[in-house]
Parts: sequence; structure tokens; C-alpha cells
Amino acid sequence: MLITADAGGSNGYRARAWKLELQGFADEMGIRITVCHFPPGTSKWNKIEHRLFCHITQNWRGRPLATYETVVNLIGNTRTTAGLQVKARVDRRQYPTGKKVLSIEMKRLAITRAGFHGDWNYTIDPRDK
Repeated sequence: MLITADAGGSNGYRARAWKLELQGFADEMGIRITVCHFPPGTSKWNKIEHRLFCHITQNWRGRPLATYETVVNLIGNTRTTAGLQVKARVDRRQYPTGKKVLSIEMKRLAITRAGFHGDWNYTIDPRDK
């Protein structure tokens, strides 16, 4: 699996929890995951920005985004002329915040850094169970 991701936010290249959760997913699914982060400030290169978000923005233009339900409904009603249909829902689950990933947990990751900008580009292999 190849993931292209922005350099910031919860899936940023420095986020330990991101890598730990990807390792868990790789282990569970038994797949290799390669991650390539866009350099900071270059999310405009992300294809989803151009192919999807512009249509969402047009769909909610001029409408007050007062509630989560309003936002989700407007996103969920987005369609493109190419036939893309967006599905969206509110996730009301509670997620813990402030969780610290210890250095010992990071050392257990089956992560291989790429030769070019290994901090931004890396592969996570599934670990033996």
C-alpha cells in the first residue's frame, strides 16, 4: 500500500502515534505500507486537494457551516461531473488525546527509511506475530 500524506497534522512525518498505528495496521493486514510525505508547505501537490476539495468547497459556498451535521450533509451531497460521489458521516467516538509513544515502542517498529529524505519517505513492514 502506498500512502501520500501531508507533512503536518496528525499524520505528519514526525508523529510517533501515526507510525505506531500504521505498524499495527500493517501487522493486522499482513501488508507492507510505504509512506511518502509531501514536504512542508506543499500540500497543493496532493491530488485530492484538486480533485475533491474544490467540489466540496463549491457545494457549501454561501451556506453557514453551523453544525457538524450541516457540514457532513454538504460534503456527503458532493458529486463531480466525472462521477465521483462523496460519502461522509460524523464520527462521535471518543479518542484519547495526549497519548505518549515511548522510544522503546518506536524501536520495535519494522520501519525502513528511504535513501532520499528517509524522514519523509519510509516503509513499514508487517512484524511476525
